[in-house]
Formats: sequence, C-alpha cells, structure tokens
Amino acid sequence: MKNLTQVLIVLFSLCMPALLHAQKDDSKYLAGAVPEIDGKVVFTKDFSIPGMSRDTIYSRLLKWMDARLAKNENTSRVLFSDKEKGLIVGMGDEWIVFNSTALSLDRTKILYQLSVICLPEKCIFEVEKIRFDYREGKEKYTAEEWIVDKYALNKSKTKLVRGLAKWRRKTVDFVDDLCIDITEALSASIVAKAPIEEKKEEKKEAIALVNSGTTVIIPKTQVMTGTSKENTASVATTTPQTNVQTAPNAYKEVSPDAIPANAIQTGNGKLVIVIGEEPFNMTMMTANAGGSLGNIAGNKPVIFTILSPEQSYEQMETAQNYTVRFYPNGQTEPSVILECKKVPSQAPIEGMPRTYVGEILKAKIK
Repeated sequence: MKNLTQVLIVLFSLCMPALLHAQKDDSKYLAGAVPEIDGKVVFTKDFSIPGMSRDTIYSRLLKWMDARLAKNENTSRVLFSDKEKGLIVGMGDEWIVFNSTALSLDRTKILYQLSVICLPEKCIFEVEKIRFDYREGKEKYTAEEWIVDKYALNKSKTKLVRGLAKWRRKTVDFVDDLCIDITEALSASIVAKAPIEEKKEEKKEAIALVNSGTTVIIPKTQVMTGTSKENTASVATTTPQTNVQTAPNAYKEVSPDAIPANAIQTGNGKLVIVIGEEPFNMTMMTANAGGSLGNIAGNKPVIFTILSPEQSYEQMETAQNYTVRFYPNGQTEPSVILECKKVPSQAPIEGMPRTYVGEILKAKIK
C-alpha cells in the first residue's frame, strides 16, 4: 500500500506541470497575435498624440530609441534617422528569458529591426525582421518559421503548440513592452528613460497592447522653469473647459475620457496609489514616476504609474482595483482622484521599475 501511494504521488507530480499549463489563459496569444504582411511578421502600432508637433515626436523617439538600444551594450544601435522625413530605424540584439532558476537558465537572443514614422500628432511604430539565436547560436530561427499562426497554433487555432508556445508568448510580450516604453517617452514631460529588461510571466490582458488599435496619449504637463520649445510642445494639448469645477473645495465628477490634459502636473506634486477601503485595510504608496494619461484597447482611458525597485509591490500585484490621487505641492488634499481597475501586464525582474496600467473607471477633479 505504501509503494502504491508513492507511485501515485510521483504520477501526480509528473502530471501537475501539464495541468498548470492547461489552465494558462493564452487568449492574448492566439490567432492574429503575430501579424503577417506579405508572409513577413510585422508588428505595427499607431500612436495618437493630440497637439504634439512632428518635430517633437521625432526628437523624443530618437532619444528614446538611442537610449533603449544602447542599454543592450552590444551592436544594437540607431541605423538611420531623417528628421525631414520623420523616419527613425534601429537594430536590436538582446536576451529574452524563458525560465531562470538557480540551476538552469533557458533563454534566447532576439534580433530585430524597429522603425518609427513620425507625423504631426501621430506616429507609426513597427517591429520586424525578427530572428532568434538559441543555445548560444547553435539553433537559429526566424519569426516566420517559428511563431506565426501556421506553426505555433493547433489546426483549430484554439491552443498554442507546446514546443513553440514560450517563443510566441515572450515575443508578443516583448513588443508590448516596447509599446509601453514609447507611451512613456511620448507622454512624459521630460523625454523618457530607456527601459525595460527581461520580464517575469504574469496574468496577461486578453488582447496584446500592440494589437489593440491606436493608443491615444495625452502628454503630461510640466511646471515651466524656462521657455524651451520642447517644454512648450509637451503641453500643446487642448484642455476641455466644460469639466472645470466652480466650487474651490468641491470635487466634480468628470467622464474618464474627458479628464483635462493638465490635471496632473509632473514636477508640481506627487502621485499616491491607494489600495483598500478607508479607514481600515488601506495601503498608500507614492508612485516613483508616471501620471501619463492615455487610451488603450478599445479606447479605454488609462493612467500609467511606476513604482521604483525599492518599493514594496506585493499588495499592488494582488490588487484588482486601486485609486490614484494627485496632490499638488503644498496641498494636503488631492486635486485629482481616479478610481482604477488594474490592466494585467508583465512585471520586470527584481531590481527593475514596475509600470502599472490602470483603466480609469471614475474620475473626480477639484
């Protein structure tokens, strides 16, 4: 009887990984998640930045791409840039980690080309020519022969093929990370930092950001200390005037998609994330950065907030809903209160900043 019990335990242990795999929600990575144009894998994402000039968009994204690729500390670099045409092209070479433990490291090199076409109030971002060097270059694959629907999905296109699943998931997530970086670069009052490293797996959104349609970005307002053209352009967004309150100490509820562009002024206050109910079971933490307003996935209004690597994040990871408050300098009451639902996204490895995207469900402005 004891031997039978041992056998059952072993069988259960062997089957458990398969059961866990079966429970994974892969809807984000199914049919169409890896787009093809004329037989080539080309991820394309449109960004709309109302009020921002082509020169400002070009300047911000050139600085972002240069910093992002330099972070790899290898041959990654900007290959071509033309301000007159608004075109920037770069080449990337970096690691994607599938699994990392104390005893093993499963990873691949991903090589890719990224390009940006800058236009007045918008830009088009593309990632293509994706290749993989696996097992220190002993195995080499192209995206077209490794992660497209034809090979990475079953015949009914309802499941990922197990051997190729990790490649498809990680590639889609990698491009999503680039899109989040660009959102921050275009929305920040000062040109965004470079970037993200390898990520841990988490629960994902049903639709990848790169495949969710046009992302609308409202640039954050910066308190001016000078009159540079860059600062002026970053706030050149029309602010709806119909939603401004008249009572000095009263909050007025506004539609989440009609929050004034200058409601949150980076550099002139702080963002506080609140989890739980007042006054009990409530956690408050100051966001290290963020405050960008925008729209994703079916025109959902969202706000981006960032926690530094040193901050505790466990409660934020488990929270489904939270509130973002903006406190102007010298004020003890927030001028903006945003009730948010967390949009599932990847989290970075330990030691890297964590960006959270919250769908704005309710907005109050003083």
